[in-house]
Amino acid sequence: MSKQPIIYKFLVENKTEHTGMLAEHGLSIYIEADDKKILFDAGATDIVIHNAEVMGVDLSEVDVAAVSHGHYDHTGGFPAFCEKNEKAKIYIHKDAFRDSYGFRNGEPEDEKSGICWTEEEREALEDRFIFTESPAYITDNICVTGTVPYAEGTNITENFYFQDEDGNWQKDDMSHEQVLVIREPDGLYIFSGCSHRGVISALEAGKSMFPGERVAVLVAGMHLYSASAEDRAYVVDQMAAEGLDKVMPVHCTGIKAICDLKTKLGDACVVAVTGDSFKGSGA
Repeated sequence: MSKQPIIYKFLVENKTEHTGMLAEHGLSIYIEADDKKILFDAGATDIVIHNAEVMGVDLSEVDVAAVSHGHYDHTGGFPAFCEKNEKAKIYIHKDAFRDSYGFRNGEPEDEKSGICWTEEEREALEDRFIFTESPAYITDNICVTGTVPYAEGTNITENFYFQDEDGNWQKDDMSHEQVLVIREPDGLYIFSGCSHRGVISALEAGKSMFPGERVAVLVAGMHLYSASAEDRAYVVDQMAAEGLDKVMPVHCTGIKAICDLKTKLGDACVVAVTGDSFKGSGA
């Protein structure tokens, strides 16, 4: 187990309450656990560099990075990160490079949802990648799940599409969605970027990496901003039944779902913003 309790700092999130910090539609979390320094996602742009400097985080010392899924708002900062950091390997799903788009009125949106690196940026990062599909253990206590299986009762709130080799639009099954799981003395810490396969799916995938162990904290973009009241209520009830120490809805969760979670869970629902820092109990 970790010699010191886990530390996790929000370098990028959609909102902030801290002077000098920048916010954007994106997510990036710096984590210290099990004697490793980890970057989970890198936001949409290079503001991750600015925010890390303001928070006193030395990105050059990061040992390993993990990509939650292949969308621009979680990957845009990686080229700038890799200019600062020369050593960290990046755990990224093998399906993450689909040029996916959201659709409106039967037509693809102008801006793609997928990774927006230039060809030169991708080539520069290529030798840093560790491609995942199935679980990959960074240490005995840190795991990237690979593809998150669908949990029973999951309703998908938004679909994305990419063109196949023949130019036909295909639905992206989000097989590139993966979760970071860290085992601490007080329980599991599960980090999910957007939970496009459902936040309950992400939670169950994280739990399956360390069977029988309780979950202490879930940090997740829950992608519920367009969910129905019924779907939101289902997720909130499932979260309440888990009895977690902290549920931290971030990024794409949506204000209605955040309010629902706060109402149901009270102090166990913690709304994190860019610039916030947290520490595990180490119990």
